This record gives sequence, C-alpha cells and structure tokens, in this order.
Amino acid sequence: MPITIAGFSGSLFVVAAPSGAGKSTLVNALLAQEPGIKLSISTTTRPPRPGEQDGREYHFTTAEDFVERAGREEFLEWAEVHGNYYGTSRLMVEKEMKLGTDILLEIDWQGARQVRKQFPDAAGIFILPPSIAALEERLYKRGQDEENVITRRLLAAGGEIAHAPEFEYVIINEEFNVALSEMSAIVRATRSRFAQQAARNASLFAQLGIHAQQS
Repeated sequence: MPITIAGFSGSLFVVAAPSGAGKSTLVNALLAQEPGIKLSISTTTRPPRPGEQDGREYHFTTAEDFVERAGREEFLEWAEVHGNYYGTSRLMVEKEMKLGTDILLEIDWQGARQVRKQFPDAAGIFILPPSIAALEERLYKRGQDEENVITRRLLAAGGEIAHAPEFEYVIINEEFNVALSEMSAIVRATRSRFAQQAARNASLFAQLGIHAQQS
C-alpha cells in the first residue's frame, strides 16, 4: 500500500546514477553539510568483509531471516545480487521519518522504482555525467576496476541513464560545487513541502488555523 508523507516530519530522498557519475562523492558531501539527513544502511545476507562492522557498512543477517522479513513486506526495496540479498528496511525508514529525520537512499534505478511504489512522495534525484567521455575518464581515474569491468560499466550506463525521466530531479555533475549546491537546494525545497512543514510545526499550524486540504 502506498505511503503518503502526511504525518511524517522527515523527508525521504532517493539518489541514483550510473557508475562513475560521482553519486557517492556528492552524497557524502551533502551528508557532511546537512546533519539532519541520515544515510540508510542496507540489510544484506553476504558475509562481512574484513574491517566491516554490523550496523555501519551494512546490517548483516541470514538468508532465512531476510526472506521471512521480505515476506512480511518489511523492505522498501530489495534485490538478489550475485547470490546475496540486499534491502532497505521500511520499518527503519518510517521510524526515523516520524522522529523528524530525513532519510537518504543511495540505490539503483530498480530499487528506486520499488521505493516509489510504496512511497510515491519520495524525492527522486538522478545524477548525470556531463558526457559519456567524462564518465569513462572518471572510471579510469578512480583506479578501482580492471579495463574489462570499466567497459562493462560503460555499456550498462546507457541503460541506466535511460531511466532518468523516472526521477523528479536531475543533476548534471559537471562542476562538483554547482552540483552539490543544486542537491542542497532540492533538500531545502523538499523540507518546505506543506506536509513536512505541517508535521514539524503542528502547534503553529493549529494556532494559525491551517488545515490540510481534503482530496
């Protein structure tokens, strides 16, 4: 059943992008300057890697527990990747938003589509590179992948970019500071939506006699 933002004083942001567009760098910079936003930590069934801690990188669980929770519709979105399950806890998101915390999901377009089915009022942000050539250059510069992996990522980028129209906002990450400023503007605008303001300032709205319009 779709969830409306009425009654939630926090906002939900969904950020997606093709690999190499600079999504994680932008998200980390946004979180650093916007303490009211919390990055959602996914639940996974894959084993922890050396140095990873439960509750920091991921919430680690068993496949049996994950499937049981998915059956109870406890996830906003989930998928099986390379034999392991990954998902976003709907219960955690709703709990934090009711407390007034803004939640940011850094996921792919498929996960974003699942989230919109349950939470159509989520603010969707898609990060685009200024060009495919710039995307290729960034993938090589970060030095994380072999050439065949980079080629595969570039081939996948076109299909991922084709889903940009499904998002409410699009940021072209050509100049980092400009892109970050645009993302911050989206956050401020979303926080000013009537439903969020009414939930955060219930006593003021009551005093002023402001009520939500009935649809």
